[in-house]
Amino acid sequence: MKKNILVLIGSARVGGNSYLLSEAFIKGAIQSGHEVVKYEVGKKNIKGCIACDTCFSKGTPCSFDDDFNAIAPEIEKADVIVFATPLYWYTFPSNLKGVIDKLYSFIIGKKKINIKESVLIVCGEEKDESAFDGIISTYKRINAYQQWTDVGTLVVPGVLNKGDVLSTNYIVQAEMMGRNI
Repeated sequence: MKKNILVLIGSARVGGNSYLLSEAFIKGAIQSGHEVVKYEVGKKNIKGCIACDTCFSKGTPCSFDDDFNAIAPEIEKADVIVFATPLYWYTFPSNLKGVIDKLYSFIIGKKKINIKESVLIVCGEEKDESAFDGIISTYKRINAYQQWTDVGTLVVPGVLNKGDVLSTNYIVQAEMMGRNI
């Protein structure tokens, strides 16, 4: 069954490791006949939610004018959401966290989103995989709250410099995740 997949890339680094992993995932998903929309959140102006509870009151999901309002329609129609991100201080980077926080707007605005499944692809310089426990825990709680099914988590430790991931098998794993979604 064809799925609408939204890939949110948390890094602003062009050609960085999380970007390369997301591209591999996308390649696999497209090969399997899925429709994919990629959004480079790390390059956008997305602030965190301030719980003003005025969501959708001005005709847009967020009452404040930032780039979240451009991605919100893609969130509404996606079947699968993919978080492809570097590990920043043991969690999501701020722009991606801003998107996650602003999912609140759909609750306040009583707007339905179709997302049923999620994927986490996370990479970072830490070699100890326990360094990723914080982001994985947050991801699991998001899934539980939203009632999404985790259909794949790929943790990629030990990659710091741009392109480090290319000398690992994780690119192939990301592509297989996309193909098997």
